[in-house]
Amino acid sequence: MRPLLCCLGLAMLLGPCLACPSACSCSTKKNGRLLAECAYKDLQEVPEGLSSNVTILTLSANRISWLGQSSFAEVPEVQSLWLGYNQIGVVEPGTFALLVHLKNLDLSHNKIADFPWQDLRNLSGLQILKMNNNRLAGLPWDAFRSLKDLRSLWLNDNELTTLAEGTFDNLPSLSQLQIFNNPFNCSCKVFWLKKWTENTSVSITKGGSTLCVAPGRLKGRAVTDIPDHHCVAPSVQLTYLSNLDNTVMYDGLTLTLHCSVAGSPPPEIRWKIQTSSRRVEINGPNVARDGNVKQSQDRFLVFKNGTMAIPNFSKEDEGIYTCLAVNDVGTRDVSVNVALAGSENPAEDLLRDDPQASHLGGRSCYKGDEMDPSGAGEKLVIVYHMPRESKSRAGGAVPQVHLGTLLLALGIML
Repeated sequence: MRPLLCCLGLAMLLGPCLACPSACSCSTKKNGRLLAECAYKDLQEVPEGLSSNVTILTLSANRISWLGQSSFAEVPEVQSLWLGYNQIGVVEPGTFALLVHLKNLDLSHNKIADFPWQDLRNLSGLQILKMNNNRLAGLPWDAFRSLKDLRSLWLNDNELTTLAEGTFDNLPSLSQLQIFNNPFNCSCKVFWLKKWTENTSVSITKGGSTLCVAPGRLKGRAVTDIPDHHCVAPSVQLTYLSNLDNTVMYDGLTLTLHCSVAGSPPPEIRWKIQTSSRRVEINGPNVARDGNVKQSQDRFLVFKNGTMAIPNFSKEDEGIYTCLAVNDVGTRDVSVNVALAGSENPAEDLLRDDPQASHLGGRSCYKGDEMDPSGAGEKLVIVYHMPRESKSRAGGAVPQVHLGTLLLALGIML
């Protein structure tokens, strides 16, 4: 009787470990991992009754079309999950979020167009991710950011037309990438990918098949063959336009700044204005051809040619004026610090406030050989501060410009 009771007790202990749905076959591998083999069973959903300690779950080549939050609640210890060659079109947020032990996830050859990328944030141990042969048309730039152990990433044969810069950053273990057979639009938005492939040690399988579908002039060419001259990061120069020949406008001084930009494609011009009382951002011209101005920004007149005018410039308008040049390759910016001084020698006042400021030995930005800061009345002082230029989105450091401060004291009667 005692041996029989022992056997029954042992069976009760092992029973949950060996639980297996009727459609599956379960076994223990030599390494102690429990395998649930449920492939090629014509299943329409993830079967119930799986053991909680299953570490390998194979559901490939079934007719599963939907995955929900509770689909894998029974297998929290799963490390390898094979779901390829199904008909999965819907993946609910949270489906994979709690599978923190996952190392291999295969979702290839399905119909996935929308995926809950936030589920990957907890899967820091993931090593292989297969999402090839789906209907993915886009990816967030930080979709894979937490996957520090990811070694192999398959994204080929989807509907990707572009990839955001930084998509493959922060993947220190990545050694294999497949992105071929996607209809890439080879605008300058993917120019970073060319530069990245030139410098990375990652093996890009079938790199020659990563072809452009658009624009027409690049159709059929490899992404890595995008000509350099088609995509040039912006350059920007900010100048002060004086109005010495007609100093009185609108019963006061009109401050005029001009932003000159270059690059390919032609950069957009944006302005940022920081005064003591407010912060303003102007993303493009606000003065129409007919002269009408958007009411919300009528204090700062921005024209299509890159010129900004501030009529009746006053102390309230003092601050930092920044011009940004933005295109698909990157961003550059340059700033000018504008101050309105009220002494007979504003340059000396500013030098006392800013010991690092240059003296009046620099070249002026208005016509005339010499500046005359001794004129009567209030003076307009423009402090040009040329900071380090920002890094472009294409990555890498940008050549640094000379740092300096140029004080221009203009004897303008108000």
